[in-house]
Amino acid sequence: MDTPHTTWPGRAVLHVDMDAFFASIEQLDHPEWRGLPVIVGGSATTRGVVSTASYEARRYGVHSAMPSAQAARLCPDAIWAPSRFDRYHEVSRAVVAVFERLTPFVQQVSVDEAYLDVTPTAHRPTHPLEVARTIQAEVDAMGLSCSIGVATCKTVAKIASDADKPHGITVVRPGDEAAFLAPMSVRALPGVGAATAERLRVAGIRTLGELAGLDDGSALQLMGSSGQELVRRARGIDDRPVHDPDAVKSVSNEHTFGTDVRTRAEIETALKKLVERVSERLRRKGLQGRTATVKLRYADFTTRTVRHTAALPMDLASDLLPVALRLLEDTWTPGAGLRLLGFGVSGFGERSEQLDLFTANAEDDTERSRALVDSIDAVRARFGSGAIRLGMHDAGPEPEEE
Repeated sequence: MDTPHTTWPGRAVLHVDMDAFFASIEQLDHPEWRGLPVIVGGSATTRGVVSTASYEARRYGVHSAMPSAQAARLCPDAIWAPSRFDRYHEVSRAVVAVFERLTPFVQQVSVDEAYLDVTPTAHRPTHPLEVARTIQAEVDAMGLSCSIGVATCKTVAKIASDADKPHGITVVRPGDEAAFLAPMSVRALPGVGAATAERLRVAGIRTLGELAGLDDGSALQLMGSSGQELVRRARGIDDRPVHDPDAVKSVSNEHTFGTDVRTRAEIETALKKLVERVSERLRRKGLQGRTATVKLRYADFTTRTVRHTAALPMDLASDLLPVALRLLEDTWTPGAGLRLLGFGVSGFGERSEQLDLFTANAEDDTERSRALVDSIDAVRARFGSGAIRLGMHDAGPEPEEE
């Protein structure tokens, strides 16, 4: 049993995950709804999906990403609340301010979760469990609830934060990482989706302990280029730093084709998938950029990189895709074989003052698009990028992150 009086050797990372965040805010703002089943997003009478459900609604089997009609059947007396993303972001900023008072090393990864590096030092000797308890108490005082994982790295802290929900604190002491992870399903590991889990199941690998025992060759064969890293994380080894997303200079994805592609349909489909992935990562990091870049590597290994800087910052795929397709049109010659395609966004900062007569209408359209995208992001944050797919052709394997 870890206590604030026990020495914590080495690195300490917290993962703070807000409990039923959107629904909790609705209950906070509507005190008469406390203790009642609340469903955010969708509608009991129209098509849609649940964004978040309060724990009272979850007792009926309602969960995020569930079709609204099914949720209404399971919980006919639920209170349905429309999503209010401005309010959720406002509360999120207040929660992050609590973190930043306790440590300068905060990495917010979504509207309702963040990593904190709270490694004890001579200047900041506070035990990480004490920091976690302070955070939970301050969040409680705001009328909300959070669960926290305390560990030596991001991967273990994130998994630990989900181990005792809601309102739990789970501590994994240095040296206990592998034992803590070993009995868990491979799906508990971030980065292992349904398709990867099925490949592992067929190979007889169901737990993180079994995954941790794979050699490099087997990891590569079963999970591709990310296999060796996933095995390391299954062992509780994760050296990624907790970093400020404002320090990010660019967000990009690349995809190397198994065989050279030459048709416009194949290339545009792959580019669409890259743009969607970059767009999702931008929003997850809270970033918007003005410069879009397309990278092409031809069959003869010649590489071309082209970019365009827009008047306004972008993070939505609907804004980024037309720019990406124009850059492709200007650079790629039909029939020329491509072995690699990349897309990225940079130029993070304030929006340009160069506006035109159509800006007002464009911003109205953007706000409507953002409301839909935020709802999709909320579902994907809980269930992975494959939980909801946009209407586009399959572009093959997932792009590799740079």
